[in-house]
Amino acid sequence: MPIPDRPRVVVTGAGSGLGRAFCLELARRGGRILGVDIDLGRAEETAALCKPLGGELRPGRCDVSKADEVAALATQMDGAFGGTDLVINNAGVAVSGRVGNIPLPDWQWIVGVNLWGVIYGCHTFVPRFRAAGGGTVLNVASAAGLLAAPEMAPYNVTKSGVVALSETLHAELAGTGVSVTVLCPTFFRTNIARDGRANDSSALPEDAQKLMDRASVQAPEVARMALDAASAGKLYALPHADGRWMWRVKRAMPETFQGTLVPRVVEMMRRRAK
Repeated sequence: MPIPDRPRVVVTGAGSGLGRAFCLELARRGGRILGVDIDLGRAEETAALCKPLGGELRPGRCDVSKADEVAALATQMDGAFGGTDLVINNAGVAVSGRVGNIPLPDWQWIVGVNLWGVIYGCHTFVPRFRAAGGGTVLNVASAAGLLAAPEMAPYNVTKSGVVALSETLHAELAGTGVSVTVLCPTFFRTNIARDGRANDSSALPEDAQKLMDRASVQAPEVARMALDAASAGKLYALPHADGRWMWRVKRAMPETFQGTLVPRVVEMMRRRAK
């Protein structure tokens, strides 16, 4: 089902990066938005940026790792806009390092936000969409969830889980009028590396930030392409060419990809970042 005109939308992680880009693009489309973030001040900044663009954005605070706070978003949408047409489970964090060296609290933190946050969003809104006979779920994963690069295990695991959840929902919701899209970008400018937790002596976060800054497809384009894919009812949205070709290679030659190509790709990325 296409996303309707002037959609009623929940966006988590709306205070910066891709979440803010989603809000800005939706405002241009006349959206009625509840934009929430764990940092209320950031969400309010997003609301101020959206104001001259049209639409309506109400900022709020939400810790997506808490089920009751996510469930409350549906009630807030009912009161503010009479329901929800689209939920964008976007909030995310990053942890890097090697398995065994990453502290367990860092694992718990990222699983709580990146995976449980999406689970709670789907658990809250999917039954409502099913009962209404329509609605759209847009889950923000990552190419990391498809490709599993080294030194990123917590991020890979959580984003792989988001992909699996989205694929499962896509099958479960066939014929109900409810659509599911999973977004899997590679690098674009965001605060996720800056706000993340790095372990070991890996240079991966610094390399990733350089690649983000140099990407030709940035957050505004990613948001626009993801919304267009969701409106078209597509399951997968891969906005970056490098992510698309690496995913194709992995599906065609999984053993070769993991054993031979992944180390080469990581080294190539590091050279590009210098």
